Amino acid sequence: MLVTTAIISGLELGSMYGLIALGYHVTFSVSNTVNFARGSALMLGAVLAYTFGVTFGWPMALAIAAALAICALFGLLVERALVRPFVVRGSNSWLMATVAGGIFLDNLVMFTYGKEPRSFPSFFSAKSVSVLGVGVDPLQLAIPVVSVGAALALHVFSTRTRYGKALLAVVQNPDAARLMGINVRMAVALSFAASTALAGLAGLMIAPLSSVSAEMGTLFGIKAFAVAILGGIGSATGVMLAGFIYGVTEALITALLGSAYTQIIVFGVVILSLSLLPNGILGRSAVKKV
Repeated sequence: MLVTTAIISGLELGSMYGLIALGYHVTFSVSNTVNFARGSALMLGAVLAYTFGVTFGWPMALAIAAALAICALFGLLVERALVRPFVVRGSNSWLMATVAGGIFLDNLVMFTYGKEPRSFPSFFSAKSVSVLGVGVDPLQLAIPVVSVGAALALHVFSTRTRYGKALLAVVQNPDAARLMGINVRMAVALSFAASTALAGLAGLMIAPLSSVSAEMGTLFGIKAFAVAILGGIGSATGVMLAGFIYGVTEALITALLGSAYTQIIVFGVVILSLSLLPNGILGRSAVKKV
């Protein structure tokens, strides 16, 4: 029973890590950059939805839509102010700039929203359902469905649609993509908006199962980046697979050995895995033309 509960919890957590890590995949696939303020974007989505839906009393559907829209705008701001100015100069300083942007947002929310964690109302009125004899919150079943659905949608979009293939061409050869009529700057900006909205969605889904606070996204963002690298950041399928593996491993270690050993063992496994598979589970080594 303990193992079953851990596996179910691990699948839920893993799908959450995968959903956040998909955002890293989106921006990397289009611009060869990532947004290290993703944990902060997760927190922003949950805090805004709580503020609009609970504090202001808006209908929850409207609160969620507004929160995700603002998260997308935050992604546009990150790309325009913290990434693009450095990329056009050939500098990698966007790495530190996005980290600093996340820290700035965390502290801004802490001063305005407060540090005290708050309970977020559940999206489902139904009581827990039984899965293999274990009581499970319906939201725990919905999270993997949404996460896997998002990964499949991204895969189909990037491999089956003309515009998706055009976006992938941006990172491979921006000049050629521009000559083909693709608005490169717009494509990169939209990738940041979409990836940040995904992080906000992840925050909304995890909030009812934990709590809402200004510090809730930090550890999620770090783990999600580990998942993105482990799965192969260029592969949406690999990212989701790594998320499930990471989540189940983490939950099993916590259940069987205790939380004191969780991060030590899990990140040790990540290091070992990357030493054996440096490009990730489904990642591919970059092809260099000479």
